Amino acid sequence: MECPFCDTRADAFLPFGLDEPILRERRVIGGGLRANAMCPFQPCSSLDRERLVYLFLVHRTDVFASDARVLHLAPERGLSQALSRRTCYVAGNLTPSPGVLAMDVTALPFRGAAFDVVVCNHVLEHVLDDRLAMREIYRVLEPPGFAVLQVPISATLDHTFEAPHVTDPWERARVFGQADHVRIYGADYPARLRAAGFDVDVRNARAELGDALCERHAVCQIESVYVARRHAAPAR
Repeated sequence: MECPFCDTRADAFLPFGLDEPILRERRVIGGGLRANAMCPFQPCSSLDRERLVYLFLVHRTDVFASDARVLHLAPERGLSQALSRRTCYVAGNLTPSPGVLAMDVTALPFRGAAFDVVVCNHVLEHVLDDRLAMREIYRVLEPPGFAVLQVPISATLDHTFEAPHVTDPWERARVFGQADHVRIYGADYPARLRAAGFDVDVRNARAELGDALCERHAVCQIESVYVARRHAAPAR
């Protein structure tokens, strides 16, 4: 196995994730305890979900060969370093840090159509009003821009499970699988994105990248990439 960020090679990567019963019961893809998930090299420690987004952007988009303006929410170390070489790259998080601005995904501090690409990897499951966050991401995209909007998603649920009355961290861990999660997304996740205005493409990792690339870079082959596009309005 090889990390595409730091080039570390190893026979196996480190396990990562929480071994919560609800995550096993609901077969949550992209969540729970996973083998070969974390790069063993410090300080890289890239995760499978970060490597998936990076490889998809490299092999299935022109982001790295264009002047696309990129907004990266809750930026991961390796992916941020790769994207930050661009002329226009903005990283934001609720908690600011060097090179990362303070911002709330439900109230993004930008004018409309400010970016061509938004990367939001495993963020929306933490956001109480995810529909507002989706609309904000749509608002700041300039047509025909796109967003990569990854979330952990259940393979057994037809409908997203939410329980707004559950606020205690221990109870959230029991019902959602993590103390700071507020839902478990189901098969209706693309429909939630479409309701915000997006056209949605669901791209399976194995189909897009192939077995060899997934195995080489320790990417979950059954995970999908959710590409939400804002198309230009038809000419009048």
